Amino acid sequence: MTTLRVIKIGGNDIDDPAFVQRLVNAIAAMQPKPVIVHGGGKEIGQIQQALGGEPRFVAGLRVSDETAMAAAEMVLAGAVNTRLVVALGVAGVDAVGMSGVDRGLIRVTKLLHPDGDLGRVGLPVSVRTAVLWQALEADVVPVIAPISLGDDGSYNVNADDAAGAIAAALALDGRSAAVEVTFVTNVPGVKLDGAVVAQLDAPAIDSAILSGAIYGGMIPKVRAALAVLAAGVAQARIVDIQGLEALATGSEAGTVILVGGVA
Repeated sequence: MTTLRVIKIGGNDIDDPAFVQRLVNAIAAMQPKPVIVHGGGKEIGQIQQALGGEPRFVAGLRVSDETAMAAAEMVLAGAVNTRLVVALGVAGVDAVGMSGVDRGLIRVTKLLHPDGDLGRVGLPVSVRTAVLWQALEADVVPVIAPISLGDDGSYNVNADDAAGAIAAALALDGRSAAVEVTFVTNVPGVKLDGAVVAQLDAPAIDSAILSGAIYGGMIPKVRAALAVLAAGVAQARIVDIQGLEALATGSEAGTVILVGGVA
């Protein structure tokens, strides 16, 4: 079965030229071509401070006030998106940069959080998959910044949420046999008893978090994967850049996370 990958790239390594080069080389080898969704990480905070603001977080989520929103648009829809499209083009990959605002690709409502006001942070409610298919059917890689469109302007969207919404919409429109969100992280997969586990289902992950077998920095990674499953995607995968390179050659890598019923 051919799998269409929605590859989510975090912001921590996206300013590392060596990482970007390995990333684009892997994408160049992939068929079918994937959809890329990226974050901006520390670069957003740096620009926000340069604009006179100060990064603030509520329950681990960035508050998008006026300066944070300006910084996010500059970094996500500007510098980072262009950096990736340039690197792909140099590697011979036909790519198009866009944000969720372009053609109303990702529509959102304001995200309401019980712990406080997040400002202009959005929650995806719809995705225009036809925009993505126009690129994919031409063997063009869409590179998506998660700045998205609300009824009253632009909103910043967590890149995990954007990737999940895009993958769920692609899965629901029935034009691809299988859709997977592949999270590229700094770890090769989920480790239990010191070894990477090839497959886990959602109940097993919940149990492992409760028991302490999954802990520390892995918890937000698997919770992001579980959120993708809850959005309607059949499976997610956690890999590092070496694992993504393996996937590009047709090999298995990382940890596949399923709704339930691990094979």
